[in-house]
Order: sequence, then structure tokens, then C-alpha cells
Amino acid sequence: MTNILLLSDSHSYIDDRILDYARQADEIWHGGDFGSIEVIEQLEKIKPLKGVYGNIDNNKIRAEFPEVNRFFCEEVEVLMIHIGGYPGRYSPLAKEEILRQSPQLFISGHSHILKAMFDEKNNLLHLNPGACGKQGWHKMRTMMRFTIDKTEIKDLEIIELGPK
Repeated sequence: MTNILLLSDSHSYIDDRILDYARQADEIWHGGDFGSIEVIEQLEKIKPLKGVYGNIDNNKIRAEFPEVNRFFCEEVEVLMIHIGGYPGRYSPLAKEEILRQSPQLFISGHSHILKAMFDEKNNLLHLNPGACGKQGWHKMRTMMRFTIDKTEIKDLEIIELGPK
């Protein structure tokens, strides 16, 4: 069983609440727009970090994280793309990757809109944790946490960090 903290769009911002939730997880996944290498360093000190670069991330971050990250967590295939869209409105890159091989879990960021949707057509769960940072048009800072147990994705929880 693996406990995941999922965040995105930190835009160079991290605080003690985010770090406290990170300490409770087994792994931290970031959907892009880290904003600074300092965010990455703080998260990596706590737990293993997986992620993708976002459109605001510099070359140093892009050298450390890919645009497309496809991996397994236990027996669940995960696909992560920062600008990925959502079921029925995937970005061209996400659509291409999903058609090539549909994952069980697709994660995106970018929109700052928290979403958890099941895509019946592609038989996958789509998650976007919203934005945990203070930059952007969102009003509430959000993250998600959930558990992967073999092939099962369960115990999804939305974390509201408060207004930005």
C-alpha cells in the first residue's frame, strides 16, 4: 500500500502545511509548475518525489523532470502531463499518449481547477489537484491525497489549504 500526496502549480510557494502533509505520505507527486528548484529540494528532503515540468519551469527544472512521466505505482500505470486537459478535452499530447497506451491513472495540472473524473471511454481515472501555490486565478489552494493498493486507487481526499 502506497500513500500519495498529489500537488501541482506551487509556483515557487511552499509552506509548513504542505510540508506536514508531505511527511504523512509515502511518495509526493507534483503535476508541474514547481516554479523554483527550492520547492523541489524541500519536497525531496521529505519523501521520494515524482513529477513533470510545467510551462513556467526553467531549464534547470526541465533537466530534472520530463514533460511526460509514465510509471507504475504498485500495479497501477500512471501517466502525468502538466498541460493534459481532462476527459473529453485532452491536450493533443495527452490524447496521443492515452491512445498509445491508456493508463489506469492520468494526472495533469496547469488549469488550477481541482478535478477528479472517471473517463469511461478510456477506462481511466483523471486527477488534477488544483493549485497549492499563491499565483493564478484560483481562490482556494488545494492538493489531493490517496492510496494505491496493488491495482486499486482508493481513499481519495481533497485538501483545502485555505485562500491564496
